[in-house]
Order: sequence, then C-alpha cells, then structure tokens
Amino acid sequence: MASEANVAALESRRLGLQETLDGAKSQAERNAMGQFATPPLLARDILGYAAANCRGGDKIRFLDPAIGTGAFYSALRTVFPESRIAAAAGYESDPHYGLPATELWERSGLDLQLEDFTRARPPARSAAFDLVICNPPYVRHHHLRSGEKRRLRDRVLASSGMNLSGLAGLYCYFLGLSHRWMAPGALAGWLIPSEFMDVNYGAGVKRYLLERVTLLHIHRFDPAKVQFGDALVSSSVVWFRNETPPNDYRVRMTYGGSLLGPDVERVVVAGELRTARKWTRFPAKGVDAGEDAPALGRFFTVKRGLATGDNRFFILPEEEIASRGLPWQAFRPILPGPRDLADDEVQCDSSGNPRLPRRLFLLDCRLPYEEVSQRHPALWRYLEEGRERGVPDRYICRHRTPWYAQESRPAAPFVCTYLGRTRKTDGRLFRFIVNRSRATAANVYLMLYPTAAVAKAMERDPSLQDKAWQALNDIHPDALLGEGRVYGGGLHKLEPKELGNVPSAALGRLFPDAVRGTSPGNLFVGAAGRQLNPSTAGI
Repeated sequence: MASEANVAALESRRLGLQETLDGAKSQAERNAMGQFATPPLLARDILGYAAANCRGGDKIRFLDPAIGTGAFYSALRTVFPESRIAAAAGYESDPHYGLPATELWERSGLDLQLEDFTRARPPARSAAFDLVICNPPYVRHHHLRSGEKRRLRDRVLASSGMNLSGLAGLYCYFLGLSHRWMAPGALAGWLIPSEFMDVNYGAGVKRYLLERVTLLHIHRFDPAKVQFGDALVSSSVVWFRNETPPNDYRVRMTYGGSLLGPDVERVVVAGELRTARKWTRFPAKGVDAGEDAPALGRFFTVKRGLATGDNRFFILPEEEIASRGLPWQAFRPILPGPRDLADDEVQCDSSGNPRLPRRLFLLDCRLPYEEVSQRHPALWRYLEEGRERGVPDRYICRHRTPWYAQESRPAAPFVCTYLGRTRKTDGRLFRFIVNRSRATAANVYLMLYPTAAVAKAMERDPSLQDKAWQALNDIHPDALLGEGRVYGGGLHKLEPKELGNVPSAALGRLFPDAVRGTSPGNLFVGAAGRQLNPSTAGI
C-alpha cells in the first residue's frame, strides 16, 4: 500500500483543491455540467466494497471515466495495496478540474486524460480495465443538443446494445459507453441517480443490466439524506460484473443507512426485476403491491393542471381585479397553491366561486388584441404592462394565440398535489382535495376528471363524490410511493400516468361499471357533476 502519510497528505490537498475549484464556479455553472463532487467517506465506502468483491489477489486496472479531482482514485490508493494496482486511468473533460488534478497526481501513476470520455477511443482488449468506478456527470437531457444526443445514442448502441431514449440524462450514456472498456469479468460500480429505476427512459438501462451484464447489487440511499450537499438527487450505487448473466440469478437490493451497512435488505430473483415497472419498490416491497386492484386510470382521466407561463401576471386576487376595473368576464376562478389551501375540501358560493379567505382568478381571454383595446380599455392597459415585462415572449405564452388565452382545464371534482413530502400529522405524501367549486387548478396539482361510467354513477347518486374522496384518501402512502418517484431531501413527485397506475380496490367497489368497462372513458365532469366541454369560454 502506498505510504499512509503520503496518501493522507494528497487527499488533504485534494479536498482543499476541490473546495477552491467548486467555489470558483457558480452553482448554475456546475448544475449545467452535472459536476457534483463525491463525498470522501462515500468514495472510501465504494472502494472498500470493490476491494471485498474484486476476484482473488490479481492486479487490477482501474478506470474512472469522470474523475474530477480524483475522489475515487484517492480512495483506491487508501484501500488497495499499491502492489495490486497495475494501472489507473481517468478522464476529465473540464480543464478547470482536470489541469489541477493532473498536477496533483502527476507522480502517483495515474494516467489522467483531459478528454471527453464520450469521444475517447476504447482500449485494446488486452488493455481493458478490471475495475470501473464512476460518478458520472448528472446532466439532464434538455442540456444536451439534439445533434449531441444522436451522436451519443449511436455510440452507446454500438458499444453496449443499450437503446436509450432521448430523455435519458448524460449519466446513462457514460454507463453504456463504458461497456467496451471493461475486461471480461470486470467489476463496475456506478454512483448514479435512482430515477432510472422508475422513469420510462430508464428502460434501456435496466435491460442492459439484466441482459448484457450480471447485475449484482443496487443500494439506494434514503432520499431524505442526500449524498450531495449541492444537489437534490436521490442516489444509488449500482454494481455489476461484465459477464453474461446466468439463468434465474439473484440480485441484492438494499436501502438506507450506508452501502456497507444498509437498513433494509432483500435478495430479488432477476425475473422479478424484469416484470416490475418500478425498481424503487425493492427491497421494501416484493412484486407490485395491489396488482389485482383496478388502477385509478379506470375511474379518472388524470391531467396536469394548467401552466400559465407567468403566474404573477395571469393569476390575480379579486381585490386587484376590482381596483383595476378589469372585466370579470375575462377571468375564471383558480385554486391557490397547496401551501395556501388549508383544508382538503373547497366549498363554493352561489356563483360557484371557491369560498376561501383569499380568492384568486385566472386571466383567460380569447378576444383579439385590437378588440380588447376597443371593448375593454382597462384590460388592454394591463396587457400592455405584460408586454413591457416581456410576458408574451415567454416560452409557453409565445406558443399560444392570443398569448393571454389559457389552455383547456375545466374544474375537476378532485385534485391531487403534484409534489409532496411526508406530513408529520398523518404520514401522507400527497393530498387529495375535493373541489366543489368551478375553479380550475395550476400545474402544482393533478386534476382527476371522472370517466364516463363514474360520471353516470355520481349523477345517479351524488353521495358517491364524498365516498370517492374518502377512497382516494384511504390509498396507502406506499401505493403512491410505489408509482411515483423521489428526489433528494425526501421530495416525492407523481406524474399523471403514475397517479393513473395507483391501485384502489375501494374505488372498484364503488364503481363496478368502470371496472367492467373495456376501456377508460374520456368524459370531463366538472365539480358539480355536469358534463363539460373542454374548451373554455373566456371573452
């Protein structure tokens, strides 16, 4: 093993260097490039795990495709005897980190290439690597240009057979491209976001892990305890070996605690992973819970609330509308955000407006600009204020005609919060709110419109609305968690399709006709139980 004093001194220098280099960049710059440094204790845990699982006492060739300042290489030198390290290589595309790291490690035996790993040529088979450890850049797909995505997808497909969606983040490409760099039997450990286990774009990654290599172990950290202080990312460590998987092999799934001391553990047959839509249900759960119960999509059409393009401009309190003399015909009521909605039941007044301490209304007008100026001068002046602020140039607004007309989202009798954290009062992740008003909702909510069979049943028996609301609130948090996704800091999110997949036996008992139907209906039903035209009137 390298001199302990020398290893410790270099690691101390590296930590100081990391802090200085990170401080010289803004948070936005590092976010755009996905640069989140691996915590030193976690790096040592990962290399300690690798040492325990590398085969025999043979010498190893080590590779880190996104080395940064060298957290994993430093941990390698701490954990492995120097006599076992035959070669070590790393790639870093950003000279801001790469040049100082090259100087730091120049006499240590590290071959550090200042090059983009995604463009590097794989080594000859005789020079392939036995141990690949990486914390790849967490760059989301919208930061990748379309031409760059095509290049990466083609290279990954040729390298590993992994067919990636255009929504995949850069870390998926790094993982796929590393395949040709691994020697037969090589061990790989990847510190990556857990989201690939649940989202649609992760399907290609999961197929690769189950079919091209032997998946050994996935450890998922508790999302409430983020591993990166500067990124709200739910992290996992994925371990696999570059070998054809045997039949009916088993995968170790762990959760919480640390990599070396998890809180929960379960051994899962690979076949279970092949059929499970979401892997984050393991190890706490087995195969999909409640799989025999009908999903919410049988009873509701779930849609995201509307995106205004600029809430501050388009959503106004009734006092401001009155003080400006704006025409009420140009507005429709809208629910406040979850933080400002104290109760889970929204009552209405005789006009159908929410009975709330502070009522908000959404500007939604379809009259041409010239006609507004002639018929409603006060509204025209307000729109002029918006033009001066650049509101029409915002992405959503510039794709609407006119720019001050909103998308179609009639009032829904039930809404669900889109994001949630576990509430201390009742342990619930998300709130189901019954909306008895004609208020629409913004995209902080998911809107649940009854399907045709449910609408007819509720029309025959109005009490079914309250019973359905109770059934929604009785859905166990684990069922919602199993379909949704989670981010660092314990923040949970549900997309419309995910909420539609949540099972509910209670709703099946309330609305048996919806279960017997051949397919979900698409009838929009408003809060008062009447059929609605999806178009909105406005003026």
